[in-house]
Amino acid sequence: MSAIKKELTAKFAAAFKENNKQNALQRGVVKNGISASAENMSAHVNNVPVFSVDLATGKVANQMQSGRCWMFAALNTFRHKMLNAFNLKDFELSQNYTFFWDKYEKANYFYENILATATEELNSRKVAFLLQTPQQDGGQWDMIVSIFEKYGVVPKTAMPESSNSSNSRDLNNYLNKKLRKDAVTLRNLVAQGKDAAEIKSVKEKMLEEVYNFLAISLGNPPETFDFEYRDEEKNYHLDQNLTPQSFYEKYVGVNLNDYVSIINAPTADKPYNQSYTVEMLGNVVAGKEVKYLNVDMATFKKLAIAQLEQGESVWFGCDVGQSSTRDSGIMALDAYDVNDLFDIDFTMTKAQRLDYGESLMTHAMVLTGVDLVAGKSTKWKVENSWGEKVGTKGFFVMSDEWMDEYTYQIVVRKDLLSPEQLAAYEKAPTVLAPWDPMGALA
Repeated sequence: MSAIKKELTAKFAAAFKENNKQNALQRGVVKNGISASAENMSAHVNNVPVFSVDLATGKVANQMQSGRCWMFAALNTFRHKMLNAFNLKDFELSQNYTFFWDKYEKANYFYENILATATEELNSRKVAFLLQTPQQDGGQWDMIVSIFEKYGVVPKTAMPESSNSSNSRDLNNYLNKKLRKDAVTLRNLVAQGKDAAEIKSVKEKMLEEVYNFLAISLGNPPETFDFEYRDEEKNYHLDQNLTPQSFYEKYVGVNLNDYVSIINAPTADKPYNQSYTVEMLGNVVAGKEVKYLNVDMATFKKLAIAQLEQGESVWFGCDVGQSSTRDSGIMALDAYDVNDLFDIDFTMTKAQRLDYGESLMTHAMVLTGVDLVAGKSTKWKVENSWGEKVGTKGFFVMSDEWMDEYTYQIVVRKDLLSPEQLAAYEKAPTVLAPWDPMGALA
């Protein structure tokens, strides 16, 4: 290893002080920050929020200080259908309800994985991976499908937001403390050779404590409720004694088996037109397997456009923090010109960013429009879940080039796939390691 010599650093410092351009840049960046100094206004000019295909969606929702974007995005796709089918205005489904059951199921999923790895060394990579973050707010499309299929959905009026769903830091902190402590107990029971019945009994007591913790923190999920609303024409409606499952069937009515997850991961270890899953990725034991079909970006965008043109919004996952302006809602490769600001080339390929930990899926949103010029996509309309104070009343504009580089997943109907693509999806998937970037939770 080669240490830095003081003479070398002194040489760098002297050269910097003699460079008038760098001194001018220093004054601006020290005062205003890197992003503000590098922001490129041409990105705003090139990404005007006007689209040739633009679906009606109503107002955006707000996940507040929580990591429930994947959940909000999925519920928003349902909400879009309900707004049109039932002539609703400003309607939302309960994110707190699905949040409750996701936390409850994730606790059990963690316990089962701890038991499955109980004979491995504590410092094995899998055990360390489990204990690093026993559970979190994030998730994947197939994980929310598992919640919908088992627990249904309810309107927000039946289980409104709580302090801890809107700001989940404390809840996650204490729930993870409990799960790690329970992991000690479960691993010790296995080491002591206790039988399956005793371990199951102990785990059920742990789950009861988790349920009580969640009920105190989030409220009790309703078993039955009434759905009362006025439509856009001010007509009054009352539907009584619904269950979450009957409400889903009657008002949402989406066959979740009709949808598949499509990814674009151009890395050498993931050939296109093959299906993939990720070990230890899920929330509901015996629920829907997290599964993807990897395709090239041209196919990826073609499928998204086809669903939008048929009037249906598209759940998608991306790395939202890359080259995007939060306040104005521009997602474009030229949103910031950091290369020129520092005279450093930060450019990497999409595959390199995935392989070297520079990028992965961090956020899920909904595609609600696309601008097509001569049949080619130029920019995309994005419904975010950060409230109306960002972007254009909560909607972002994503350039087509940004989608190429930082979008990783979409969810589309099976009938949009070719027979060959569907056959590839339905084959037994290649199992990726738990820490693979395609296992990232939005």
